[in-house]
Amino acid sequence: MTNNIVNSANITNTFICGVGGQGILLSSKILSNLALQEHFDVKKSEVHGMAQRGGSVVSHIRFGEKVYSPLIEEGSAHFLLAFEKMEALRWLHYLRSDGTMIVNTLELTPSGTEIYPTGLEQQIEQKAGRVIFIDADKLAVEAGSPRAVNIVLLGALSKLMDFPVETWQQVIRDSVKPKTLEINLKAFDLGQAQI
Repeated sequence: MTNNIVNSANITNTFICGVGGQGILLSSKILSNLALQEHFDVKKSEVHGMAQRGGSVVSHIRFGEKVYSPLIEEGSAHFLLAFEKMEALRWLHYLRSDGTMIVNTLELTPSGTEIYPTGLEQQIEQKAGRVIFIDADKLAVEAGSPRAVNIVLLGALSKLMDFPVETWQQVIRDSVKPKTLEINLKAFDLGQAQI
C-alpha cells in the first residue's frame, strides 16, 4: 500500500497536470493542506496558462521536513498525477525513473485539431516507470458528478502515500462545498479502490 517515500527525512515531489477546468488547483490545495495537517513544510507553485480556455495547467507540490523551493526539477517527481493522457505525455519528463504516474484515460482533442493522437498509452508506458491508468471520468459520474474527477485521482494517490485516510477525508471536508461532500467522499473511495 505504501512506498515509504513520505517521511520527515525526505522531500516528496508531486506534479499535477491537466487542462483548465479539471480541478487541478483544488487538488493541489487539498494535497498541500493534507501535508500541512501532518506537520510537514510545504511549498506549492501553480502555472495557470490559458486555464479558462482549456489550456495546460500544472501544479508543483513539495513537502518534507524543510523545503526551500516550490518548483520540482525535471526528473525528480515521485508522483505525477495527470488528468488527461496528452498532458501526461507532455509533462512526463518531470517524473523520476522510479516514480509513479497516475493517468486519467480521458482524451481531450486540442483546439485547432480534429484528431486525437493514437498510441499515447503505449508511449507513456514505454517512457515511465510505474503507470496506473484510471477511467476517472467514469468513476466521477458513478460517484454523482463528472466534476469529481480530481477527487477520484487523489483517492488513487492516497493509496501510495503514508497519510491516514481520516486526514485525507477531513481535508476534503474542509475543501469542498457541503452540498458536494457526499459525492466527493464517494469519489475518493472509488479512486482508492483502483490501487
